[in-house]
Amino acid sequence: MTNGKVVLDGDDMRRTLVRISHEIVERHDGSGPLALVGIQRRGAVLAQRLHLLLSELVRDPVLLGQVDISFYRDDLATRLETPEVHATEIDFPIDGATVVIVDDVLFTGRTVRAAIEALFAYGRPARVQLAVLADRGHRELPIRPDFIGKNLPTSRDERVNVHVVEIDGHDGVTIGDAESAAA
Repeated sequence: MTNGKVVLDGDDMRRTLVRISHEIVERHDGSGPLALVGIQRRGAVLAQRLHLLLSELVRDPVLLGQVDISFYRDDLATRLETPEVHATEIDFPIDGATVVIVDDVLFTGRTVRAAIEALFAYGRPARVQLAVLADRGHRELPIRPDFIGKNLPTSRDERVNVHVVEIDGHDGVTIGDAESAAA
């Protein structure tokens, strides 16, 4: 079921998402709509979960979307394999909105950079914030999350794996060896 050391189990993930949802509400100033945009795939699942939690906490509707960053990656031309493309669904105006980008793991910052670029193809939000379940460090770009579930000090030789019921059949976050994860 899991390879590597478990750092968050299903209950830990649920509690972490509840905390992040409360932090988002506390920091949202109420000017303009609030939108969550999850990065495909697991970030989109986490955004759906946060959306349910936020909908219980705020009176105004919280917008929900998802973005695929496959064609916004800075390594697209050098990748050997064809990217697996998923749906981008942003069917609401983002102009003037506070958009919280949601991802599972923040590593180098390149995925978030691509998500911001993709987001701006849809309009000009008033503010863009970042919520991540796990921040493992090793940034290559000046990207910093606004909402962090768990800081995970890791080496570059390790891999952080996020599992969600909707895709993997169970919830949890593990840290394992990068080589065994690739196999």
